[in-house]
Amino acid sequence: MATSTTIRFRPLLPLSSPLPKQTTSPLTSFLSLPISHHQRGNVAVSVAFNPQGNFDVSLFDEDDESKVSPPMPPTEGRFEVVIDNDAISRLDLTPFQAATGMKNPLSVRPQEFLERSIGFTINYTRPDPRDPRELSEYPDIRLWFVRLDAAYPWLPVLLDWRAGELARYAAMLVPHQMNMKMGVVFNPEALELFVMNKVFIVYSWLKHHNIPKPELKANNMARMLGFGIGSELYDLVEIIHLI
Repeated sequence: MATSTTIRFRPLLPLSSPLPKQTTSPLTSFLSLPISHHQRGNVAVSVAFNPQGNFDVSLFDEDDESKVSPPMPPTEGRFEVVIDNDAISRLDLTPFQAATGMKNPLSVRPQEFLERSIGFTINYTRPDPRDPRELSEYPDIRLWFVRLDAAYPWLPVLLDWRAGELARYAAMLVPHQMNMKMGVVFNPEALELFVMNKVFIVYSWLKHHNIPKPELKANNMARMLGFGIGSELYDLVEIIHLI
């Protein structure tokens, strides 16, 4: 007799207003994050971008509680991908492939990139120098990253997390708004879906290449974006693979 597993989902980050009561969601709560005593609306990760991809991050922006970390420098020896207006306008992934050597996504072995990490320098000349938008708000830049992510869906696990590359990468792919005080404010449901999608992809990819304890790396990636992943998720994935 077949059995079914219900996956329950609950908001992971503080909310500004109470959410409507929900029945069991298709996602379910393998994701978790401690909720503060203040309830808030959107998922806010304060990110101040610059061409090197450094950022200041503060998950919860309270007047008295917020502590903004200073920008971290790029990891020494990382693979540096430099893109400009020309590559962006033509959706040309050649600069990424040349910098990393990843010409064929199917032939990539993760170990070297896990050790060195990958970062981006975006040399983008704004059509209007007075345009105040951040890089993650330009549709043409975001489209380039969408194409990159489609070709290399496991890329987030190889990025230079400490220098903010994972947060910037997420901002390129996840709907968000810019806030003068909080920086990047992600759509919470979109961020949750993004994290779950990447956890599934990264876990399977690392395991396929015999990387020890792939669930730890997937968990750390999710944690960088403010989420915790329950171990039962991986148990369920393994059971499904055996069927």
